[in-house]
Amino acid sequence: MTTNDKKIILLVLGLMAFLANGDNYAAAPLIINIAKDLNLNLTTAAISVTAYMLSFGLFTILFGPLGDRYGKTKIINIAAFGTSIFSILGAFAFNLPSLIFFRAVNGAFGAGIFPVTMALVGEIFEQNERQKSIGKVMGMMFLGGASATFIGGIIAYLGSWRAVYFIYGLGELILSIIMLKKLPKIPGIINHLDLTGVYKKALSNFKLISVVSTIMLVGFSVFGSFTYTGKFIQSKTGYNILIVGIILTSFGIATVVGGRIAPKLKNNLKNKFLLVLGLIGSISLYLFSQTNSTLLIVIALFGFGLAFVSLQSTLVSTAQETMPSLRGTAMSLASFNMFIGGAIGTSINGKIINHYSNFSYVFIGAAIAMLLVSFIATYTVNNALKK
Repeated sequence: MTTNDKKIILLVLGLMAFLANGDNYAAAPLIINIAKDLNLNLTTAAISVTAYMLSFGLFTILFGPLGDRYGKTKIINIAAFGTSIFSILGAFAFNLPSLIFFRAVNGAFGAGIFPVTMALVGEIFEQNERQKSIGKVMGMMFLGGASATFIGGIIAYLGSWRAVYFIYGLGELILSIIMLKKLPKIPGIINHLDLTGVYKKALSNFKLISVVSTIMLVGFSVFGSFTYTGKFIQSKTGYNILIVGIILTSFGIATVVGGRIAPKLKNNLKNKFLLVLGLIGSISLYLFSQTNSTLLIVIALFGFGLAFVSLQSTLVSTAQETMPSLRGTAMSLASFNMFIGGAIGTSINGKIINHYSNFSYVFIGAAIAMLLVSFIATYTVNNALKK
């Protein structure tokens, strides 16, 4: 496989991750329009978002072992076609049950893209290229999520919420066809599917469990707080959702930049890498909690995104090293723990906001959590890589 082939593979996988994650995050600002169009109240319409997230979280556990058994490329292709078709179908939902069904199936297929893509990248690239390659795809994935509010808002403003689902789905469908030709046909690495067996092996791997547990803490500190960034920015600045979406894109741009420069920073900072990036993330979150300046908000979000992708790409590549024979299963556990951590963080922070009516507490707490996670991650990674 040539260097050019690898670049094309990363580009295609990165674009699919961008669209699939954007498809997920674009849903939030559409809830008001969905509720109005389908004659629902806001809380009821939000069930469609919950349906996507729940099915995504549950099916994450299944797709990694499927990739190990039947080949990661085959599973990614099936997942990509599935999520594109059901995203398009979501545009034609005629009532709440149909929308919930389409979004739930969309989420189930979406769960097959992220963990198996990370495992495929880990399988294709050598160890000296692995973190940078994972970081690039991860950066595109989170750029897709961070920019989705703006992209979804623009499409909905010019058309409707249905156009958002249709355009994202169409983009995914086009990429799915390209992926059939561009992704390498790599066979499975286990002879038969035994979910109990592979997870028994994974759960008995102490190094893997320590890494994915740390990933859960990253999910708690990052996604548990990032969920509320849009509303917090609106309350600080009074900007409309489209301007807020542009500001949030700073986080996504940072994940793309961070994914590219993390290996170089790691070589320069060595064992202090995660500590320094954790400190940058912590300072950025505290700054975000205190400032009303748009410029400083953008800078804070950039630092937050840079710290996140540096921590996450390091932990994900380390998780693969702890169980290279079952990379798909390892990535399913990593994704599931990220999802669980984010869900717990979002729930706890929601209660903090409701009780204190103050968003700042959420981000001050996240700043403290980010700093603590950087110490835990440093110890965990160093221990996991010991022979």
